[in-house]
Amino acid sequence: MNIFRVHFTWKEKEYELKARSLDMTHPYFVSIKDLVLPVDDGVLINPADDEIRKNFSDVRQLMLPFQSVSLIEEFTEDPDTKRSLQEPSKGEVVVTDRFKKRS
Repeated sequence: MNIFRVHFTWKEKEYELKARSLDMTHPYFVSIKDLVLPVDDGVLINPADDEIRKNFSDVRQLMLPFQSVSLIEEFTEDPDTKRSLQEPSKGEVVVTDRFKKRS
């Protein structure tokens, strides 16, 4: 199932929301349904995630004006869970040959 990440401005703040359903057929709005809210792990509190949960946890559908949307990304799977699996553990040294001179 595809995941959409929508970057938008609301009340002069930048937000990033993930959703499973996106509809852009309306002439003036982007319709976002089935929001994927950040998980509260209880150990660390991210103020941005906490604010998103407070503002949008009860929302069934969000209609954003096109002017407020700056970027829409579509992924085949949730990019944040994929990224957390690939990140090295804290304190681990990462060696890469990305910038190694090739002969």
